[in-house]
Amino acid sequence: MNHPHYILLPANPVFIAISLLLAFFLNLLPWGHAVGVPDFVALVLVFWSIHQPRKVGIGVAFFMGLLMDVHDAALLGENALAYTLLSYFAIMIHRRVLWFPALTQAVHVLPLLLLTQAVQLVVRLTVSGKFPGWLYFSESLVAAAMWPIVTWILLAPQRRAIDHDETRPI
Repeated sequence: MNHPHYILLPANPVFIAISLLLAFFLNLLPWGHAVGVPDFVALVLVFWSIHQPRKVGIGVAFFMGLLMDVHDAALLGENALAYTLLSYFAIMIHRRVLWFPALTQAVHVLPLLLLTQAVQLVVRLTVSGKFPGWLYFSESLVAAAMWPIVTWILLAPQRRAIDHDETRPI
């Protein structure tokens, strides 16, 4: 199956902000702390850090982390540190990841999401000493499995219509 190669339009900053806000609201839902429910803010942050590193960077990640810290009533800075590292490493590898199809990108994103959870776990273990169990890391597996769907949804507004106009070079 041959997929067409799209020339993407520039990302609308309002759409980026809405997607981050929607991810935050998804994390606010009561299912947010159930086993296997992904961290939607982390997923959308890593997406935009890879696809738009100049628009969504470490500062946005830090701010979203502080919002999640307030929501989770966590140690202030726990999520901010994790999201900042997530954004930093995503920006580091963004050129490489964009060469691959969405399924292969998910393989590259999985270690980033696992690192985010590991940082959060280390902070929680340091403060409380309680280990949540190995199923805690299933969030990252589910988020990586959702990567192709999230990519398709978040890139949809940027795709141009496919029309075969012979007079246009692009």
